[in-house]
Amino acid sequence: MDVSPFPYQGPLLPEQVEVRTELVADLIERVSERRVTALIGPRRFGKTTVLRKVAADVIAASTTVVWVDLYEVSSMADLTIRLDESLARITGRGSELIRSLAAAASLNLGLVRVDLKGPAASRPDPVALLHTQFDVLTTLAERTGVLFVVDEFSSIDRVDGAAGLMRTHLQHHFQQMGIVFAGSEPSMMTTLFTDEAQPFYAQADLVEIDPFTDEEVVAVVQSGFRRTKRKAGPLPSHIAALANGHPQRTMQLADTCWRLVDVGDAATFETWEHGLDRTRSAVSNGLERLYSGMQSGEKDVLRVTANGGSIFGASADLLDLANGTARNAANRLLDRGHLRRDGKRYALVDPLFADWIRTRMPI
Repeated sequence: MDVSPFPYQGPLLPEQVEVRTELVADLIERVSERRVTALIGPRRFGKTTVLRKVAADVIAASTTVVWVDLYEVSSMADLTIRLDESLARITGRGSELIRSLAAAASLNLGLVRVDLKGPAASRPDPVALLHTQFDVLTTLAERTGVLFVVDEFSSIDRVDGAAGLMRTHLQHHFQQMGIVFAGSEPSMMTTLFTDEAQPFYAQADLVEIDPFTDEEVVAVVQSGFRRTKRKAGPLPSHIAALANGHPQRTMQLADTCWRLVDVGDAATFETWEHGLDRTRSAVSNGLERLYSGMQSGEKDVLRVTANGGSIFGASADLLDLANGTARNAANRLLDRGHLRRDGKRYALVDPLFADWIRTRMPI
């Protein structure tokens, strides 16, 4: 049985990246020139996929990659564990060197989690450990090429003092390593690098990851069908119209439709209808739970926006949505990555969420 050419549950493997070649090339150039970069975009927009491709390419050029994921990091101890596990995972050229440097600094790579769970009297100070870990990391960068990727960097705001500690160690080594911060809360990421009160103020170039273009969607869908000896028929244009450039939803719609087409056959409009119905059924429960957890004003803003209205216009009036409530709710939704600005209007980031709202609650 063929393996679907449209994996959508998690980041793609580097060899599966077919589009965004310009962004990958731009990031590699920035890393090579030691230009600190913040890659910003909503969740499931392909940031990790792009960075995996960048990492694979620089590893091939003998650069050591240190990748730490700060998703929902909650304390200095948690941050220490994440960084320890990242340093312990280093492979290739830098693996022997990092272990030598760690041993010289009395760091037992890969064991911090165990150490911090030991008896209270013998537990190491996580802040002291962090200082040592960053010293080891920067020494590594002095001796070999290093790319330091900090994924979901926006979560660092949850831990008082963590951003300042990180900047203290990195600021004198910006010219010695490539550094990319990535984050899925666009408002928070922007604040971390543009607010004068933040430790990393003006310390990185901000790069936004854009939705797929219609041309990229068509190319991805047609290529996947072609490689598996099928014809995409009218699917690419329908998927492009509904997915609105959302990478993960593009792949999910394409995957569902692909499973309805046998080898040697071509998709039809009926394939699209059946595929859309199946996709809607698959996501319905999750979207309903997501919507139910929203505040009242947020629900109204989502309804108005999904149905193409203005949150300060006639559609909002139909729901008795006051301007102040709309503005505050929209800002919260922007902060959490559910909304994005589309010119002078707002748009839902997730096109299937918008589709679910339009179908269930038209205005």
